[in-house]
Amino acid sequence: MTDPAIDADALHIDAESLRERALTTLTTARARTTLLTSCVEDPDLTAQHSPLMSPLVWDLAHIGNQEEMWLLRAVAGREAMRPEIDGLYDAFEHPRAARPSLPLLPPAEARHYASEVRGRVLDILESTAFHGTRLTEAGFAFGMIAQHEQQHDETMLITHQLRKGPQALTAPDPDPVPLFTGPSEVLVPGGPFTMGTSTEPWALDNERPAHGRSLPAFYLDTTPVTNAAYQAFIEDGGYDTERWWTPEGWAHIRQHSIHAPLFWSRDGGQWLRRRFGVTEVVPPDEPVLHVCWYEADAYARWAGRRLPTEAEWEKAARHDPATGRSTRYPWGDADPAPEHANLGQRHLRPAPAGSYPAGESPLGIRQLIGDVWEWTSSDLEPYPGFQAFPYKEYSEVFFGPEYKVLRGGSFAVDAVACRGTFRNWDYPIRRQIFSGFRTARSAGDV
Repeated sequence: MTDPAIDADALHIDAESLRERALTTLTTARARTTLLTSCVEDPDLTAQHSPLMSPLVWDLAHIGNQEEMWLLRAVAGREAMRPEIDGLYDAFEHPRAARPSLPLLPPAEARHYASEVRGRVLDILESTAFHGTRLTEAGFAFGMIAQHEQQHDETMLITHQLRKGPQALTAPDPDPVPLFTGPSEVLVPGGPFTMGTSTEPWALDNERPAHGRSLPAFYLDTTPVTNAAYQAFIEDGGYDTERWWTPEGWAHIRQHSIHAPLFWSRDGGQWLRRRFGVTEVVPPDEPVLHVCWYEADAYARWAGRRLPTEAEWEKAARHDPATGRSTRYPWGDADPAPEHANLGQRHLRPAPAGSYPAGESPLGIRQLIGDVWEWTSSDLEPYPGFQAFPYKEYSEVFFGPEYKVLRGGSFAVDAVACRGTFRNWDYPIRRQIFSGFRTARSAGDV
């Protein structure tokens, strides 16, 4: 039985267009995986650069293993190619810190395995019918695997940032823009809006189903909080003033002697940061990066504001007050283009605050998609009517107060894994991720 919430006909997507989209997204993801695993020598692939991360070679073979399990076995009904390695690459069976001790496939064998899987997948893609089951409807399984690979590509990029040693990755910087002089905040009108989706064919289970929400009016920052603004918090003693922090946050920064965002260091009168093997002066106009939820929350309190809720963030990113519709992206329903947002590792840093005017929302809010993941105040919870699919471990096991929701995507996120409805989550202590934030206040606040 097909899922009525995934309706390719309603979206006017024919089979050949779906096949082309699947091929393009899978090919784009694999090109990025190849870049991230070929720019360093084998010892860097097998090393664990941080106990928070897997060895790069684990991610490489895990990508191939998940592709084999879902596309070759589940969709095409093929026999397992290497059933003996399934357990090695089960993310729930082995924590990241323990993975270097496993008998992992060496780099050459991992590459060969992933390549062989991909060759067989491209063969079945030619003949797969995009209907009949929830996995095949609208090419969902192919989209899920493309998103999965891109998510691991972002994880591998984080590993590259944590890696010590000379620069291994390069990319052009975002185009410079004039200093943003627009309003610092925008009023988002109160009232109902539609949150989540029941029609986006490749949306994942935690984004579903579409449902109504109603919110009071609130103000939201026009751009993400910048390095310069965050430095003002530091210089005002933000990390030494207990009243800005939750009890858990205060205990955490004290225990770990945290006094600035991750990768920042002080050299005389200026702040420096390390970025993919290069040390530079912290750019004042870029969105602040590598801050945990506790830091974002403390800054917001210091500024007399708060973090937005997840619902507030999505309303600001998707709701068009003129039509009452919730669009796919802040700029409308069109897929992201380079003029809309900083996505896909096109650059290795956020663009300056105020960039991408073509990607702003109808209310004039910028950079809601791309540049930095944005912490919200919300815990990860299921939407009303949530159904786990295709497996509980993607979302359901993470629901609860342990994880905070991030929205919007970063420069490290590919467009296939980034939508106005896409939900990310992590522990509130995490800083190695490409996370920033913007602040909000209720409309009645003075």
